[in-house]
Amino acid sequence: MHLRAAAIVVAVRQHGEHGAIVRALTRNDGVQPGYVRGGRSRAMRPVLLQANVIQGEWRARTGEQLASLTAELVHSRAQMHGEPLAAGALEWATALTAAALPEAQPYPQIHDALDGVLGAIEAAPSARGWAAALVRYELLMLAELGFGLDLDRCVASGNEDDLGFVSPKSGAAVSRGAAFGYEAKLLRLPPFLLSGGESAWPDIFDGLRLTGHFLARDILVDRRADPLAARDRLVDRLKRAVA
Repeated sequence: MHLRAAAIVVAVRQHGEHGAIVRALTRNDGVQPGYVRGGRSRAMRPVLLQANVIQGEWRARTGEQLASLTAELVHSRAQMHGEPLAAGALEWATALTAAALPEAQPYPQIHDALDGVLGAIEAAPSARGWAAALVRYELLMLAELGFGLDLDRCVASGNEDDLGFVSPKSGAAVSRGAAFGYEAKLLRLPPFLLSGGESAWPDIFDGLRLTGHFLARDILVDRRADPLAARDRLVDRLKRAVA
């Protein structure tokens, strides 16, 4: 096995006294794990940060063997790890990717979307500039893994207009008329997920509640549930920042 590709670092775990096991998302070959000799050294720690882009080279004698990885820094987002909100967003977006995606299966749309979200976090002066993009990334992750929400028409009436809620059971949209009297049992569907455009903070938090429900139920279960703590920290930071 020999692979050379640009990749986004999504997870780093210490291994032994000096090494690190790194998981990085490539565009055409999915998440690729590898052992970096000296990955905990002073020279390599700034390279192997979550959200950094590396040029990786993976080598292994067999497909079952953990590959040896050498990594060169292509683009650093190290400065963002010192900003609480940005750091929380980087941590969550990469942790979700690492936990949700199976290894060695290509998800080019997820790769491109993650790169876009991380770029938006890096470029935006405030969370208002990237929070909605993060919700859309979570929605894409659900869709790409087979748990997409049906937001095209009302599940009760079939109407395509006036959609304002989502059923927490079926993941299908519900119009405001059909939801009358049952609003408390449904999840709010923010307009920006249907038509784009500007998103106010109440809409962003509605979007986070919506995607968070289905991520926890359908993807981040059992051993994969640990990254949800990173999401909880991020949402808490966002709420305190808005307040």
